[in-house]
Amino acid sequence: MDSLQTAIADYVESHEISSELAYDTARWCLMDSLGCGFLALAYPQCRKMLGPIVPGAGLKGGCRVPGTDLELDPVKAAFDIGTMVRWLDFNDTWLAAEWGHPSDNLGAILAVADYQSRVKRQSLTVRDVLTAMIKAHEIQGILAIDNSFNRVGLDHVLLVRVASTAVATQILGGDRIQIMNSLSNAWIDGGALRTYRHAPNTGSRKSWAAGDATGRAVRLSLICLAGEMGYETALSAPRWGFQDVLFGGNPVTLARPLDAYVMENILFKLAFPAEFHAQTAVEAAIALHPQTADRLEQVDRIVMETQEPGVRIIDKKGPLNNYADRDHCLQYMAAIGLIFGQLTADHYSDDVAKDPRIDQIRDKMVVSENASFTRDYYDLDKRAIGNAIQVFFKDGSCTDRIEVQYPVGHRVRREEGIPIMVEKFKKAAHQWYDEASAQQIGELFSAGSSIDAMPLDDFMTILARKPAERDTLLA
Repeated sequence: MDSLQTAIADYVESHEISSELAYDTARWCLMDSLGCGFLALAYPQCRKMLGPIVPGAGLKGGCRVPGTDLELDPVKAAFDIGTMVRWLDFNDTWLAAEWGHPSDNLGAILAVADYQSRVKRQSLTVRDVLTAMIKAHEIQGILAIDNSFNRVGLDHVLLVRVASTAVATQILGGDRIQIMNSLSNAWIDGGALRTYRHAPNTGSRKSWAAGDATGRAVRLSLICLAGEMGYETALSAPRWGFQDVLFGGNPVTLARPLDAYVMENILFKLAFPAEFHAQTAVEAAIALHPQTADRLEQVDRIVMETQEPGVRIIDKKGPLNNYADRDHCLQYMAAIGLIFGQLTADHYSDDVAKDPRIDQIRDKMVVSENASFTRDYYDLDKRAIGNAIQVFFKDGSCTDRIEVQYPVGHRVRREEGIPIMVEKFKKAAHQWYDEASAQQIGELFSAGSSIDAMPLDDFMTILARKPAERDTLLA
């Protein structure tokens, strides 16, 4: 078996997580990911993706989808939960040679854990979910450090499928061999193209691609648990293996031993739903709003400095066709901050995008790479995501140059970020649930580590409670 698959299987099956920082962060991550899902349920475009594939063919006693009354098979439940968490581009982020959102794996983790608890009567706890989250984060994030799948045109949800397959197989009772078998099939699936993330094809698939990956992961896990074989050199086989076919012949490697590094250093999106390379740019733009709001017509040019990945991924000129196009455009996001002094999901709507000031401001932006931002971005001890903005006016005056190196969701600003994260979650819960349910859900996460011992079945029962006055919303 390929050594990479062996290393991942050994880690998932037997590695003990000793980092309390990782568990503390995983609790915040669980709370934040669920909050992102609750916020997404307010959008009909997200809700239409949820529910059984055949309308009305739900599974009584099946896997529950938080925030809904749905009970589904574990494959579709994983898709639905993963789609909710990812829909608004507001969940956690990992940046390296490859990018991604490790909390996407929660779709598979919660679905199979609930399946084991309800259908298989296994006594799982919230702690088991947190352990699986730490390991899924680690697999996806460490693979992302040195392996750039985007440079060969593949989307980062490939790593969601791989990580989710490994932990889902273990939760479902798979042994080391079954974990390796399912992993090999995950690699053989290849990868989705990134075309839905880039002009001229940017579209809403990027909001359900991770859900699709988690659903596929659960399906592969179940197939291998039923006795389906694996493939020893799925990665390394000459000519036909993943590395030769899709990765330019380069080996897929692990940059460091698997433990808990990724969860300990995960980036949270807290202040606004924006592609992460632009988070600090939006913060800088909002800081400049008081100096620019009344002088927009006097702007001559706007100088923006960013990291190399920011230039490569989200430096966009020309028409932006939809929500998905706008929330991955550095200039659009910064323009919203300069004009409105805030950025919410609603600012990506067609109605807001019609405001002529936005494109007028975008046209005056000059984006360039700041080499020091790029160096600090790739420095594993810093993991900075720097951006800087300065506005110049026609009369020769200018604003301050605002530089922000670390977003509020970064580990170095965790103390500042936690209250914002809690408020984000409370808002999400109160937006979707009745008052009593929102209060109860909030109390779950205010108790710190005591939530760890809670039976998962009880946890999911609370989350799946049908929201008051929204009974027909998901019919």
